Amino acid sequence: MTTIFSGVQPTGIVTLRNYLGAFKQFPALQDEGDAVYCIVDQHAITVAQDPKDLRQNIRNLAATYIATGIDPKKSTLFIQSEVPAHAQAGWMLQCVASIGELERMTQFKDKSHGKESVSAALLTYPPLMAADILLYNTNIVPVGDDQKQHIELTRDLAERFNKRYGDVLTIPEIQLPKAGARIKSLQEPTKKMSKSDPNTKATIKLLDSAKDIEKKIKSAVTDSDGIVAFDAENKPGVSNLLTIESAISGVSIDDLVKKYEGVGYGGFKQGVASAVIDHLTPIQEKFYNLVESSELDIILDEGAEKANAIASATLKRMEAAMGLGRARR
Repeated sequence: MTTIFSGVQPTGIVTLRNYLGAFKQFPALQDEGDAVYCIVDQHAITVAQDPKDLRQNIRNLAATYIATGIDPKKSTLFIQSEVPAHAQAGWMLQCVASIGELERMTQFKDKSHGKESVSAALLTYPPLMAADILLYNTNIVPVGDDQKQHIELTRDLAERFNKRYGDVLTIPEIQLPKAGARIKSLQEPTKKMSKSDPNTKATIKLLDSAKDIEKKIKSAVTDSDGIVAFDAENKPGVSNLLTIESAISGVSIDDLVKKYEGVGYGGFKQGVASAVIDHLTPIQEKFYNLVESSELDIILDEGAEKANAIASATLKRMEAAMGLGRARR
C-alpha cells in the first residue's frame, strides 16, 4: 500500500485558512493509502518555546487532527519526540548533508536574515525533516510550494545515502496541492489570512466562538455598491467571503452568487457566518471533548507504538548499512 506522510508543527493557533488549506484535506489521504500524521514537536524548538505552552499546543494539535476527521483506526497519529528514531536518523542524515546545501534553504535564509544569532538547529533541521519522512518508507509527501525545496533535499539525501551505503531508503514523491481556496484577511482582503495579524478582526480561528465568528464576518471589509459578485480584483472583500463560504460548504461560487442575488451585504454576511459556524461547531465540540481526555492519550500511545515499530526497523537498516554498532553474531 502507498504510504503518505505529513507533519505539522505544534505552534499554536489554527486559523480558518490553515483548516481549509490543510486539515480539511487530510482525511481524504487516509482513504488513499497508509497515512502517517506526525506532530513534529522537535522542529518547533528550533526557536525558543515556553515548555508549558508547547505541551498544550502538542495536545491541542493532536485533538485537532482527530476532530477534523483523522480516524486513528485508519491512520497513524503520533508525536515526533516519542519516537527516538527520528533524532537518531536525523543525525545520520546530517552526516550525509553538506553545509552549503543547508545554507541554500530558503526558509533558513528568511528566518536568519538580519539576526545576529540563530540556533544551529535552524540550519540543520532539514535532515531531521528528511528523517521524519524516510523512516516510514514514504511514497508520497503532500506539501505546499513553501516546503517543496525541503522535500527535494529529502530526495537528494535519500539518493546519496543509497548510493553510498546500498538501497536502504525509499525515495518519496512530492504531491503539490490542487489549486485550492485562497483565504484572505477579513480586514485587508488583498493579503492572506494570518494568525500573526495584529488586527484580531482579520482572522477567524478554528476555535473561535460562534459569537466571535459572526462579529468578525459582519465587520469584514467589503465595498459600497451592495452587489454580491465575484471579482477578486475589483471586489476583493466580497470575493473573499464568497470563497470562504464555497470552500467550507462545497457550494460553487456561481451558485452562491445566485443565492445572494438581490440580498444586501448584511444578509450576505449573515449567510457566510452561518455556514462557517454550522461547519465548525461539531469540530469544536469534538475537540473540547477530546483535548483533555484519556481517549486522546490512548490514541497517541497506540500511534507512537505503531510508529516506533516502523521507524526502528528502518533505523536498524540504516545503522547496519553505515556500519554503526556491533555486528550481531
